[in-house]
Amino acid sequence: MANNQASNATATLGGGCFWCLEPLYEELRGVQHVESGYAGGHVVNPTYEQVCSKTTGHAEVIQITFDPSEVSFREILEVFFTSHDPTTPDRQGNDVGPQYRSIILYHDDEQKRVAEEMLSDYAPQIWDAPIVTELNPLDTYYRAEPYHQNYYRDNGFQPYCLFVIRPKVAKFRKQWQAKLKAS
Repeated sequence: MANNQASNATATLGGGCFWCLEPLYEELRGVQHVESGYAGGHVVNPTYEQVCSKTTGHAEVIQITFDPSEVSFREILEVFFTSHDPTTPDRQGNDVGPQYRSIILYHDDEQKRVAEEMLSDYAPQIWDAPIVTELNPLDTYYRAEPYHQNYYRDNGFQPYCLFVIRPKVAKFRKQWQAKLKAS
């Protein structure tokens, strides 16, 4: 078991509401675990209410544990750039505020290098407007409250899930069908 864990890598990304990103990456082949949390701010162990107050500096993020022999960090970022709008500062759809900003929090120099390439070469080919995604080293990550984990799976019939998340999941499944886990 320890050898398997040692071969895994971690990515931390924010692209709007963490409820929207979490179900996408859970279906991606090579992803071992996805967790919703907060990062990029200055308040220690913030609550959801504090983050929503727009005063903590934190973004809603997901932390992805993945097997790089099955899915590369580059592929993780390809999904990232096609699953949210990285051209809108502090906004994804009707979700507005700095906690919804587009952000990549890299874990090492190689992730930084790949992210820089993706920001300069890949994302501008997909989006017509300037890319506003932040690129910063991960300082501290805080796990979100338990009710945020697996939110879409556990609350799929809530209006936000039906009208915001479900269409994103359907688009993702269509676009990335060849990279999904076997059902």
